[in-house]
Amino acid sequence: MIEVRGLWKSFGNVEVLQDINTTFKKGKVNQVIGKSGSGKSVLAKCIVGLTPLTRGEVLYNGESFQAMDKERRKALRQEIGMLFQSSALFDSLTVLENVMFPLRMFATMSVPQMRERADFCLHRVNIMGQDKKYPAELSGGMQKRVGIARAIAMQPQYLFVDEPNSGLDPQTSIVIDNLIREITEEFNTTTLVITHDMNSLMGIADEVYFIHNKHLWWQGTRAELVKSDNRELEEFIFAGSLMRQVRKALRGE
Repeated sequence: MIEVRGLWKSFGNVEVLQDINTTFKKGKVNQVIGKSGSGKSVLAKCIVGLTPLTRGEVLYNGESFQAMDKERRKALRQEIGMLFQSSALFDSLTVLENVMFPLRMFATMSVPQMRERADFCLHRVNIMGQDKKYPAELSGGMQKRVGIARAIAMQPQYLFVDEPNSGLDPQTSIVIDNLIREITEEFNTTTLVITHDMNSLMGIADEVYFIHNKHLWWQGTRAELVKSDNRELEEFIFAGSLMRQVRKALRGE
């Protein structure tokens, strides 16, 4: 579980986030949505410690990140898995070497043990027989799968995912979404997903967090989202006429 208390973030005189208070639940897919430039990715970077807060506090299982010393922060980061929008694989490393990279950096394992763990993670994301290939030899969807395998290599308690379906076709997007949900449930991670993909939102989100006008404007479950009368949320989610028809159908209207 991750708690955010009174989080403010400014860059110089420009305020990006104001007084964010919420909890991201363990074993759930927590999806953060909002317009481009609303501060979604900034919020994630603040939570994970890549960007310092202007004010406020982030707690991991009740422990304040801001109060941690350098060694404790380093230990916590080993419990965090991250999947970047571009997958961020190392072009000069093979698929297997990419997945083994965090293990080489942080794990106290022998090389055979690292290889075994990496093989398990690749098998878990349904990639077999590709371990000697380089990222450039893989499709975008396959690269995302390798990115997920690397993100779970250290058996993280927390999983941060930034726009996982960016650049993917709808069918591949569904595969990636299902992987994120399955891994969240299987490893009981606190999963935070930044997304613009409304299909993903309707497909796998357990909890939804809407960032608007620098604030956490609305939060609730996927079922509550469909029934919500929040005007700004409705305009963002159901902007198109087709999506409005979908909403009516979901509501049974």
